[in-house]
Amino acid sequence: RAPGYKKAQNEACSRGSNILFDLWNKFEPRLPKNYYYAKMLEMGDFLVQVKKYHLALWQCYGRYLQRFGSRAIEEITDVNTFKEVYFPDGLETDTASFTFQALQGRSICSYQVVVDSDPKLQNTESVDKCGQILAFLRLIIQVVLPREPLCWLVYNGTVHIYSISRHLMSLGHSAKVLEYLLWASISMESSIPLLGTSYLPWRTTLYSAVCQCYYDCKASYHAEAFARRGLVKISELSQLESMSSAPQSAATEAAFRQATVKMATMIFKRVVFESRRKPKGLLRPKQRSNLKDVQNKGIEHLSWPRTATERLLVDMFEGSSAQFLAILEALADSNRRILQAAPSAADNEVEIQDVYAELFFAGQEIIAGGGGSRNQSPHGSAEHQVLGGLVQERPLISFATL
Repeated sequence: RAPGYKKAQNEACSRGSNILFDLWNKFEPRLPKNYYYAKMLEMGDFLVQVKKYHLALWQCYGRYLQRFGSRAIEEITDVNTFKEVYFPDGLETDTASFTFQALQGRSICSYQVVVDSDPKLQNTESVDKCGQILAFLRLIIQVVLPREPLCWLVYNGTVHIYSISRHLMSLGHSAKVLEYLLWASISMESSIPLLGTSYLPWRTTLYSAVCQCYYDCKASYHAEAFARRGLVKISELSQLESMSSAPQSAATEAAFRQATVKMATMIFKRVVFESRRKPKGLLRPKQRSNLKDVQNKGIEHLSWPRTATERLLVDMFEGSSAQFLAILEALADSNRRILQAAPSAADNEVEIQDVYAELFFAGQEIIAGGGGSRNQSPHGSAEHQVLGGLVQERPLISFATL
């Protein structure tokens, strides 16, 4: 190299791209077509794992899809156009699964390229592009769904939709992703191979994401309704499992407990407030004696459950970990600033503010070692595990289902 040569910042990336380009050109005429396609997409999946999204997009997924033309995903909005462009010979060809895999890979890489250039999606064009990618992933699932052998593509599609949607939700775009999360949830229910208990944790994760979207959009009624619907689906699957001659494993029982806790938490998030809210148009005296008694007698001298909120926790959840998880979810509100110095309830209803105070009282008692079943002595027994001593490596939901 000449003196004074400085290595270009993008030289390593371009070198890898050139090597791949040369390899594909060299081996494409020498290898069987399907074997060549399989190795190309396998390389693309590997590059995605190591976060080389540009390389995977242009040298793997994009290269495979070049033979279908250069139609942009925003131009393909219906099933008929989708099939005409990517499956002109039908869906029963020996390369159909490769095409679906490449389409999903290109979609997720396109999303990552958008995030790399605009991590917080501050530009409207970035948000619109993510919406187009979600719509295209939904279209892929719509085409694949009737074909059971391709159920793995349905599952992967829901994972991609969830990942993109959670990022958009964290940035305040819940209303834009609600329909896609709903579609992902219904797709998991509509695919018979994905109805097994092994996929139940993922289904409940999607259910919870839909409920959270509704709460973010201030549609708590629909969030509770969808959570109750999720409980019905879980109950139906449990009944089918009970009809089986094979004994239930410990992992299956834990999966059902975890799913039930997740849905119950989303129900509690609304019920704990709505059960105390004053009906509109009716006059009734303010009832605050319960909370005042707790404050006057000294909260540390009363046995659990002490308030209406704690009694609801005991009725709906078994164990202090599940109860604490419900408290955290009930107090979480994406529409409020964390350090905002204002009353806890936007409508300033006295009853709702009492609920917030009772939630904090209950959380404090659980952290101190109390909570759990009825008639629990203050701060629990000597054998009761203190929640504050839990290790950070395990999520709270794992303790809630023990």
